[in-house]
Amino acid sequence: MPKSQERCQEIREETKNLIVKKSVLYFARNGFAGTKISDLSKHIGIAQGTIYIYFKSKEELYSEIFAISDKIAKNDKLTMLAKLPLPADQKIKKMSEYVIKSLKVDEMFAAGIALFTQRILEGEADQTFYKTTEKIIRQGQKEGTVVSGSARKLSEFYWGVVYLYAVKSLYTADSVMISSSDLARVLLED
Repeated sequence: MPKSQERCQEIREETKNLIVKKSVLYFARNGFAGTKISDLSKHIGIAQGTIYIYFKSKEELYSEIFAISDKIAKNDKLTMLAKLPLPADQKIKKMSEYVIKSLKVDEMFAAGIALFTQRILEGEADQTFYKTTEKIIRQGQKEGTVVSGSARKLSEFYWGVVYLYAVKSLYTADSVMISSSDLARVLLED
């Protein structure tokens, strides 16, 4: 019995989602320059031509992946957290809990963090969540709960630690994750 038009559409969407998901992970591990469509197709387990059915070029596929890393970078949860009427140390603890939990259970979150950080290093990304973290740090410094120093550098250090564990979770099967309290201690006074 032939497949229905609806089932064919579902298969197309499933295939495109598979390509995007596996590509996010592959690009996060290898970068744009280190990715060849032929190698990517082997990684995904599909024919190279199948990728080109859904994406005209590596650049178009990478553009779609940008959207995923942008979504993580413009994380509404972080923005909402920054606006809550809480002391900064509580915001940092909640942010750290969210980040560590997400890294543990969501491979796409880890890949998005890795890709976004690569894009920042290449000067291609909006630094919204760095700036949001800076605001929380400045609030905490005024409250006396966050270590002293440049809010910018502390934000970069915090997210650098997150990046390290994101990459570690992508590359190692048995990676050990730090706790959310360990991550929060990067910014909090003793």
